[in-house]
Amino acid sequence: MRIALLGGTGDIGQGLALRWAYDTDHEILVGSRDPDRAREKVEEYLTELDSRGVEPNMKGFGNEMAADRARVVVLAVPPYHVDDTVSAVSESLSAGDVLVSPATGIKRDDDGFHYHRPGAGSVTRIVADAAPEGVHVVGAFHNLPAGRLADLDAELGIDTLVIGDDPDATDMVSRLAEEIEGLRALSAGGLANAPEIEALTPLLINVAQHNDGMHDLGVRFQ
Repeated sequence: MRIALLGGTGDIGQGLALRWAYDTDHEILVGSRDPDRAREKVEEYLTELDSRGVEPNMKGFGNEMAADRARVVVLAVPPYHVDDTVSAVSESLSAGDVLVSPATGIKRDDDGFHYHRPGAGSVTRIVADAAPEGVHVVGAFHNLPAGRLADLDAELGIDTLVIGDDPDATDMVSRLAEEIEGLRALSAGGLANAPEIEALTPLLINVAQHNDGMHDLGVRFQ
């Protein structure tokens, strides 16, 4: 399968690109607003993977071209860019494509990090409202520790909560998530449950900052 990571040069994009390239044989398309930046990062990723004896199928493109070539498109961009990014690639998306949103709105003050709930109710809802008709939106990968994800020497042993209103699309993203070694996908219902999931991310950051040995904290439900 071809998986496009729009904003695949950033933290969460890097982690997903490396993990999928290392653990699977899917074709990974790293997207960026700057195609040259995407190609530069792909070279970095390939160097890292080559040092581990892996020769993945990975290429770098502008976001529009990456989205056009993939069936599953991950919006690995900051929350304030999701609307613009979906609009920019809307003509590259086709009915039946799956658009995955991992972004979470966060604000910070002297007390710590807090969930910044947008007017639409969640960042995932912003994506769903902006997505072209027939494109399925799934929320996933919200609460993953980006540094740990990108460190191929680190064991994960964590969960990702997956939400969506289309069962087939949600199942597809769950399967892709579980192809990453040490990552378990758990269903958390429909898109209406996005605020509860997105709000976990600032909580995890606060816990990690206030407790020794909990850098790059993830969640495991038992």
